Amino acid sequence: MTTARVELPPKLIPVFTGPARYRGAYGGRGSGKSFGFALMTAIRGYAEPLRILCARELQNSLKDSVHAEVAAAIRSYPWLAEHYEIGESYIRGKNGTEYLFKGLRLNYQQIKSTSGVDICWVEEAETVSEQSWKNLIPTIRAPGSEIWLTWNPENEDSPTNKRFVVDPPPNSKIIKLNHSDNPWFPAELEEERKNDLRRDPDYYAHIWEGECITRTDSQILAGKWEIEEFTPGEQWNGPYYGLDFGFAQDPTAAVRCWIHDECLWIEHEGGKTGLELDDTPAFLKERVPGIDEHTVRADNARPESISFLKRHGLPIVVGVKKRQGSVEDGIQHLRSYRKIIIHPRCEETAREARLYSYKIDRLSGDILPIPVDLNNHYIDAIRYALEPMISAGLRGYDMTPDEPVRDPLDDYTDDDFEADESWKTV
Repeated sequence: MTTARVELPPKLIPVFTGPARYRGAYGGRGSGKSFGFALMTAIRGYAEPLRILCARELQNSLKDSVHAEVAAAIRSYPWLAEHYEIGESYIRGKNGTEYLFKGLRLNYQQIKSTSGVDICWVEEAETVSEQSWKNLIPTIRAPGSEIWLTWNPENEDSPTNKRFVVDPPPNSKIIKLNHSDNPWFPAELEEERKNDLRRDPDYYAHIWEGECITRTDSQILAGKWEIEEFTPGEQWNGPYYGLDFGFAQDPTAAVRCWIHDECLWIEHEGGKTGLELDDTPAFLKERVPGIDEHTVRADNARPESISFLKRHGLPIVVGVKKRQGSVEDGIQHLRSYRKIIIHPRCEETAREARLYSYKIDRLSGDILPIPVDLNNHYIDAIRYALEPMISAGLRGYDMTPDEPVRDPLDDYTDDDFEADESWKTV
């Protein structure tokens, strides 16, 4: 028995290991998912004679199919190239393996009458309609037959996302695969990726990180934020530190930020779901520079946690008093900045900036003035960090490098913090 070495992104290996009815991968550009699936069809067709249907929703000609992708995968390994005969309109194996290339919407009757399909690979599955899925799935019924799918997500409500991500069927192996999972991600695409990250973070999240398009009027910080590398200057106001405590399903989240040139600059973040309180001081000191030397404003709903941190390495943690309308005031303050610039290393802050949204009425579709209590842990930490400015009614355009914002806590001494327990007020 001969063996051959095949290179796949490591994250794809479990998808093709063991039995499954459905195998799939979704994600952004440069992940290698299409090439990997094309290669695996060829390997399976090398091992035994198979009928392989390569489909997509619309296919007006063979140029619209994955014929070229499969051919390239076959030619990348000499032993596969020797096994297959590749023509302009066909791919056939010496053992009888046969590839078919069809569109789902316009060729339903042809596909329905095509018997003995062992593997059906649906490429660009995002665009497949619910009716096409209902037509296709019962057609792939040969013993041991499988349905494979690859796609770049676009719409959270798409039939493909609902069927295979939100509520995946039993006996399925479906993963998210992005450029960061591809060991052979090319340098040319890396430069393009960085440019997209800088120019348009929303577009970047969809194209490169495999996120559904979420740019809507309900996004709270839409149009206000961007990602950019920066180094704080000596005349910048700050740094300001904020901390939001996590629970079982929510991350503890901390940020370090600055104010300069009518902009808010998010320089560092540190966070983790399931972070034990005992481990929090060391964890945050490692990820958020200077957090043990400056005032850290935190959610005052956890006074016992604040007390612990003050005694174990974060001596100037104070609770932010909650008041009616504090969330709404914080949102107005954040939107008052000319821009919110997020350093590329603050990935979770950037994700929340993109996803933090207002509620949408289920029946009317109206956007309600009520923030959804999701994707807001780092946002809350930022609000806490900026609380002195928010409570003073200041706006981003009120603050310039020549007029640093005075921190009321600068008047306090360590003894004052020990004696003053007003931070415990809920």
